[in-house]
Amino acid sequence: MTDARESAGPNGARPARHAPGTPCWVSLMVHGPAATQEFYGALFGWEFQPGPRQLGPYVRALLDGDEVAGIGELPPDRHLPLAWTPYFASQNVDLTAEAVRSCGGTIGVGPLDAADAGRLAICSDPSGAVFGIWQAAAHLGTAVSGAPGTPAWNELLTFESASVAKFYRSVFGYQEEPVVSADFDYVTLHLGGRPVAGIHGLGQALPRDRGAHWVTYFQVDDVDDALDHLVHLGGHVLKPAHDTTHGRVAMVADPEGTRFALVRRQR
Repeated sequence: MTDARESAGPNGARPARHAPGTPCWVSLMVHGPAATQEFYGALFGWEFQPGPRQLGPYVRALLDGDEVAGIGELPPDRHLPLAWTPYFASQNVDLTAEAVRSCGGTIGVGPLDAADAGRLAICSDPSGAVFGIWQAAAHLGTAVSGAPGTPAWNELLTFESASVAKFYRSVFGYQEEPVVSADFDYVTLHLGGRPVAGIHGLGQALPRDRGAHWVTYFQVDDVDDALDHLVHLGGHVLKPAHDTTHGRVAMVADPEGTRFALVRRQR
């Protein structure tokens, strides 16, 4: 696990239209959406309302009426590794998708319209990690940040950071801040002078049965209390709570096995 940092507006400020390249949404596709909604609803206090159904049944999670994340249903015959998928803002999904292809990535879905909400594509980077591109229309993306139950950080776990960081820099225009260390391979991606995501090269420690994938960190008031609640709800602790320079963090999984992290950032 690595440090988690603020990735959206300060002090929970509502974002307007997200700048291109900004992580603007997270979405999870599962086999049991009803049970998944019950789990995250109890853990984070989310409520749910129907969303666009271009990719099948889909709901948006709300926190005090603000949209924070999405949960959809996988077709029964699709047996994919489950993961929260970050979406990065784009002014033109079609052009960004072409950049993904030209830089060595692949397009798995789209580009396509999600009713009047916006236009999207689902992609894979050269290491195989899945991410999305979102061109906002009626739906701008995550509407609140910094509060418990909201996405706080997105981090890519991959074999090595350098080549994948080059891909994301080429597609989205990020600046890179590598960690200078012989035994720690990490690059922070910056946009407009602020950190927006991280890339952690794990080398041989990357799980072979999982491959490269993005992990979303969700803000909580108290990591240890949240862990107790998570276990009671049927979740699993993958890495116990520990302190970092940016806050207290734990790596966990929901009852279907989706990995994510809980974080309480230092104020």
